[in-house]
Amino acid sequence: MARDPLIFAATSDLAGKMRGKAFPATRLEKRLRSGIGWVPTNALITCFDTIAPSPFGSLGDLSLMPDADTLVEVDFEDGSPPERIVLSDITTTEGAPWLGCTRSMLKAALARLKQCAGVTLNSTFEHEFQFMDGTAAPGTAFSLEAFSAHRDMGETLMAALATAGMKTDTFLKEYGADQFEVTLEPQSGVTAADHAALLRSLTHIVTRRFGQPVTFSPIIDPAGVGNGVHVHMSFASLDGRPATYDPDGPCGMSRITQSFVAGVLRHLPQMLCLLAPSVISYARLTPHRWSASCNNLGFRDREAALRICPFTATAPERIARQFNFEVRAIDAAASPHLVLAALVHAGCQGIEEGLDAPAPSQGDLSTLSPADLAKCGIVRLPTSLTEALTVFENDEMVRGWFPPEFASVYLAHKRAEIAHVENMAEADRFLAYKRVY
Repeated sequence: MARDPLIFAATSDLAGKMRGKAFPATRLEKRLRSGIGWVPTNALITCFDTIAPSPFGSLGDLSLMPDADTLVEVDFEDGSPPERIVLSDITTTEGAPWLGCTRSMLKAALARLKQCAGVTLNSTFEHEFQFMDGTAAPGTAFSLEAFSAHRDMGETLMAALATAGMKTDTFLKEYGADQFEVTLEPQSGVTAADHAALLRSLTHIVTRRFGQPVTFSPIIDPAGVGNGVHVHMSFASLDGRPATYDPDGPCGMSRITQSFVAGVLRHLPQMLCLLAPSVISYARLTPHRWSASCNNLGFRDREAALRICPFTATAPERIARQFNFEVRAIDAAASPHLVLAALVHAGCQGIEEGLDAPAPSQGDLSTLSPADLAKCGIVRLPTSLTEALTVFENDEMVRGWFPPEFASVYLAHKRAEIAHVENMAEADRFLAYKRVY
């Protein structure tokens, strides 16, 4: 059968979905020069494919500008067409970054980090997902038998990721029912977010080929565990030397790391709606789920919002290369590019203000009153998307990290999402998110 190979020009949008348009591969050079037509109101498409009230209406024109360095082709060698995807920036017709382009927002944040601290960012996203129609028996957490039952899919997924240029790390049966996790090695700059977005798409593509679709929904059962996204971060100087670790710093943090971490924790409540952006995200961000319920620092504590991670090296230079921290109050309803942009801006704010990192928290914070938490410099994170949006809306500094009008577009987008599910029964609400992510 005759085929005209197509390339999908993709953008990670405000709903954390990969949207875009396909074009013939023979027209790649033209599209790299001129882009593909796009419209502003597309940014208002919610995860449920409703359109939030748009300030743009039917007016305006934009371009999806493919980045040739991100082009991937994954051939499954089964006679089906290869998957061809290229990540794209959203620009005005004059070529300037557009206010709703998450990839451009991340580039701006990384430029700020380079300017204020003289470092680059290395990061990676850990992803958890669950099978849509799982029937796992009890006793399968981290088990060989559960892994073996899905080995074929796992090996195909890891091969697809590697073919797409990713350095794969682990694939494992996680704790939750029919839950798995896939991780990649860290990458510099925008590439880490590009790989996170592609990983989600390729995971869906692979698992559907096996007749076993999965969901990255933040939580599918309020009585069960959630599916988190953990972002590991470290820094390198402009000449490539590790810049995250100092053996004499608190918990091993360098001066830059201390201030960056302090900035993230200080502004975490105000930017949480960008990191955990679904209505059901807040059912996961509760105590004793190994997610996060407060803006606390933890030293190797998986209940903390930000955790200083362990290392296995013993030589100082190897410790410096392994040393990293992770932010845990994140899920896959969020665009990886927007997540990383928010975290980097918050960290830069801490560096520019010379903030000191707080002491790591100790014990079960859920037993403490708000007043007792405040004595430790800790606050409870917003407990609903509605609350998180209001906190974001009222914080001029955090809104100011992003392009003008971005905040109003994002707020309209997310409030339309809330309206779509607010009259649903709880079970229907969880099911709705399970289906779209």
